[in-house]
Amino acid sequence: LLAVLLAPLWRYARLAVTIVHELGHAAVGIAVGRRFTGFVVSPDMSGHAVTVGPRRGIGRILSTWAGYPAPAVLGAALIQVALHGWARTALFAALLVLVVSLVFTRSLHTLLIVLATAAGIGAVWWWGSAALGALLCLAAGVFLLLGAWRHLGAVMTSGRRSDDPAQLAQLTPLPGWLWSLTFALALAASSWWAWTALSPHVLDLL
Repeated sequence: LLAVLLAPLWRYARLAVTIVHELGHAAVGIAVGRRFTGFVVSPDMSGHAVTVGPRRGIGRILSTWAGYPAPAVLGAALIQVALHGWARTALFAALLVLVVSLVFTRSLHTLLIVLATAAGIGAVWWWGSAALGALLCLAAGVFLLLGAWRHLGAVMTSGRRSDDPAQLAQLTPLPGWLWSLTFALALAASSWWAWTALSPHVLDLL
């Protein structure tokens, strides 16, 4: 919560949200038949991913839409697996994804960030206890879920033509604010899914 709310911490912590955001574009792009060619995380902590395919159509719309929900969906999934005993499997899967994604980095800054993230996850997976792995998954899940909401808040107030809602408005007849609403609904659904796993433990503490 502090990493999301405090600006000095968020400036660096949001890198994880940006990486997941861009890989969300890539994963859905590949799923709908587009070709993923690379992604960049900029020094200002923003990023962009490039998928090649038809300039318009449902595939382009889905791959463009996927970025903002991706951290929330992954965050909720991590919370679920952490509380159901699958943390080490999740860490290994995350490590594999990051190692493969190294091939698609398109700047030295991006390469170093992804490599450092993979090294940290790999160290916990290899040397950490099961309890530490579960704690890391749980903390990462909560952070990604909260970070997704902050990311969405930022894009809803920015109004930049390069942001995903504006791009979706150019690709479809729907306005950008309506696309932002669909992001919010996806984040709300992810939050509810995470709460179904967290609520028994939170209520026990209370």
